[in-house]
Amino acid sequence: MKSSVYFVPVQESDETVLVQSKLRRLLDESRVLDCVSSHDRAVIKMHFGEEGNTGFVQPQYVRVLADMIAAKGASTILSDANTLYRGRRVKSEDHEKLALEHGFTPEISGGKVVVPDETNKDNCLSVPINQKFIKKASILRFYKDADVFISVGHFKGHMMTGFGGALKNIGMGCASREGKLAQHSGVSPTVYVKKCIGCGSCEKVCPVNAISIVNKKSVIDKKTCIGCASCIAACPYGAMDVNWGSGAGDMVEKMVEYTKAVLDGMEKTAYINFALKITAECDCMAKDDPRIIPDVGIFASSDPVSVDQATYDVVFKKAGNKDIFKIAHPSCDSRKQLAYAEKLGLGTRTYDLVEI
Repeated sequence: MKSSVYFVPVQESDETVLVQSKLRRLLDESRVLDCVSSHDRAVIKMHFGEEGNTGFVQPQYVRVLADMIAAKGASTILSDANTLYRGRRVKSEDHEKLALEHGFTPEISGGKVVVPDETNKDNCLSVPINQKFIKKASILRFYKDADVFISVGHFKGHMMTGFGGALKNIGMGCASREGKLAQHSGVSPTVYVKKCIGCGSCEKVCPVNAISIVNKKSVIDKKTCIGCASCIAACPYGAMDVNWGSGAGDMVEKMVEYTKAVLDGMEKTAYINFALKITAECDCMAKDDPRIIPDVGIFASSDPVSVDQATYDVVFKKAGNKDIFKIAHPSCDSRKQLAYAEKLGLGTRTYDLVEI
C-alpha cells in the first residue's frame, strides 16, 4: 500500500517569510499534525547544529510548527540527544546553551529546548527488540514518553550512512551514548596517549571500572567496557574518542533497528524533511559546509520510510539523475537504510508524491 508524501519546492533565493508560508501550506494540506490533540506534549526531535555549523533547520521554520501545535491547545518541546564526540553538544547544559545561541529560544522557535541528561540513568530506557544486530536498544526515555513525536530532519549527506533524513534523525538521534556507540559496529573508545595526562577523570566516571591509569596514561579494558561513552564526556583534554571511520557496513542496519526501537508502540507521529542547504556532511561538523546541490524543498508524511525515499528521489532528479551522496561517499550505499527499514515494517518505499 502506498503512502502519501507531500512536497513544497523551495529556492535558495526565497525569503524566510516565504519559506514559512510554504511550510504552513504544506502542513495544512498534508494534515500530518492532525494527530495533535489538546493538552498533548509534542516533542520535536531535531538537530541544533554543532558550533560553527549553519546547515541545521532554522528556528524560524520550527516556529511555524510550534504555532500550529499551540493552536491545537498543545505544547511544543524541541529536543536532541547528547553526542559521543567532543564538542559543545556532549553535555546537556552546554548543548542547551548552544541551541539557544543558534536561535532556538521560545521567542524565536516557539518551543522550550530540552536535552535529556543521561547521567541520570532513569532517563535511559532499554527496549528489547531482538533484531539481527540489536537485541536491546538503549534509548532516551524522554522520546518514548512524548504524547506526539515529530521528526524534523535536515536532509544531507553523511560519511557512514550516505545520507541522513528521518530514519537517522530518530535511530541515531534518540539513542543514549551507549546506544550510539553500539551502532558504530562495536567501536569502543580509544585513548589518544599524546593528549592523555592521566588525570583520572575517565576512571572516576566509568560505571564498570573498565579504565585504569597505568604509567600516567588511561588504559581501557575492551572486554569490560560497555560502550556508555561516559569517559568521552568526562575527559577535559580530548584524549578519548571513537574511530568513526570503522564499521560503516553494519552501522546502517543497526541505526534502522534503533529507529524501530524508538517508534514501536508510538501512535501519534509525523515526519518532516528539510532538503535545504544540502551538504556532503551532517550538521555535527563544526564548520559551515557549502551546498552540494541547490535547495530542493520540504517534505512531510506520516511514514518515515516514504518521506526519506521521496526526498532522496527528488534530490536525485534535481541533481540530473546523479546520486550526489554516493559521489560524496563512494563506500556508502545510501539506499540500504531504506530497504532495511521497509523490511522491518517501519513504512514503505512506495509512495504518491503530492506537490503543493
